[in-house]
Amino acid sequence: MKHLRPRSARVALFFLVALMVASCGLPRSGPRKAEIFSGSVEQEGNAYIVTVDQRVAREASKQPALGFTDGFLSAGVVGSDIIRPGDVLGLTIWENVDDGLLAQAGASATDLTEVQVDGDGFIFVPYAGRMKASGNTPEGLRRVITGKLESQTPDPQVLVRRLAGDGSTVTVVGGVSQQGVFPIERPTRTLSAMLAQAGGVAIPTEVALITLLRGGHRSTVWFEDLFTHPEFDVALRGNDRILVEQDSRAFTVLGATGGQARVEFETQMLSAIEALAQVGGLSTNIADPTGIFIFRDEPENIAQNVLGRNDINGTQRLAYILDLTRPTGVFDARDFSIRDGDTIYVTEAPFVTWNKTISALTGSLQSANALTAATGTQ
Repeated sequence: MKHLRPRSARVALFFLVALMVASCGLPRSGPRKAEIFSGSVEQEGNAYIVTVDQRVAREASKQPALGFTDGFLSAGVVGSDIIRPGDVLGLTIWENVDDGLLAQAGASATDLTEVQVDGDGFIFVPYAGRMKASGNTPEGLRRVITGKLESQTPDPQVLVRRLAGDGSTVTVVGGVSQQGVFPIERPTRTLSAMLAQAGGVAIPTEVALITLLRGGHRSTVWFEDLFTHPEFDVALRGNDRILVEQDSRAFTVLGATGGQARVEFETQMLSAIEALAQVGGLSTNIADPTGIFIFRDEPENIAQNVLGRNDINGTQRLAYILDLTRPTGVFDARDFSIRDGDTIYVTEAPFVTWNKTISALTGSLQSANALTAATGTQ
C-alpha cells in the first residue's frame, strides 16, 4: 500500500476533522438568528417574528393597568363618629354631689370602660337604663344619657368616647411594619391612613402592591399610585382586609449577555434596555447587537394590533427582534416594555461560530500532530 506524504496526510486530516466538527456541532449558548427565523410562521413554524420599531414598541408595551373597581371608588368615607353594633364605648360620668348615684365615696366621677354595643345597637347604663346607641354620634349619645340621669342626680356631666369596635375594624397583613387588626377611626378612614397606622410598608415602595379585599371583591394598586392618583386612596369599610406584598413579576435572560438568570422586576415599568442592564448588558466579546429577541405569548387583541391583522384568533407566540445598530434601535429598545414571563435571548455574533470552528480545528490538528509524533509515524 502506498503511503501518503506528511503534507498530504496533514491536509487529509484537516478536512477529516472539519467534517467531524461540522457534523457534531460546536458549543453555544442557544440557537442562531437564522435558526430562530426558520421557526417563523412564514417558514411553516408557530411563531411570528416581528422587528421592533416605534409603532410595534407602542402596541407591544401595553399592559393591564392596576386600579380599583367602581365599587371601591364610589364608596363614601365612613363617618367614624357614628356608633354601630359591636362598637366599644368608654363612658365617664361626673356628679355634682358628694354622695352620687354612681360614684364611689370620695370620688366625683365614675368610669364605665368598655361598654359593648349589642347586636341590636343598645347599651345599658346604670340608673339610665337600656338605650339605643347605634346610629348616634358620641355627642348625641352623651345628650341622651345626660337626659336620663338629670332627673336623678343634679347637673350630671357625661363624656362618651368611641373606642375600637368589632364591627368597624380592618385587618392589615403582609409587608407592613406592624400587622394586625385596627379600628376605623377618624384619622384612619382611608387606605393610606390605615397603612400609616400599621407602620407603613416594609418592602421597597417601587414594587409594593396593595390589595384590598371586601367581601367577594378584590382590587390591587401600586403603593406609589395612592399618592399620584388621589382617587385610589379609597374609603375603608368594616371587615376590609388589606394585603401588602412585593411584586412577583420576573423575566428570563439567556444567551450572550453578562449573566443568564431569572430576574425579578425592580420597578413598575421596565424597558428592554433596563432589563439587559440588570444582567450586565450585552457580552462585548460574543453578542450580536442585531439579534436581540424577546419571546412572548401575546393575547389576541395585542397580537392583532402588532401584526396589523384582524384574522388572528387566540393567544399567539411572538418573537420580537431588536436591532441596536439601527439609527433608532436604542430608542426602540428603550421604549419597548418587558412584561411578566418574557424571555430575552441575545444571539451570538456570526464570527464567534467561525472562531470556535477554527479553534476546534487547530486544537484538533495540534492533538493529531502530537499523537503522530508520539507514535513515530511519518
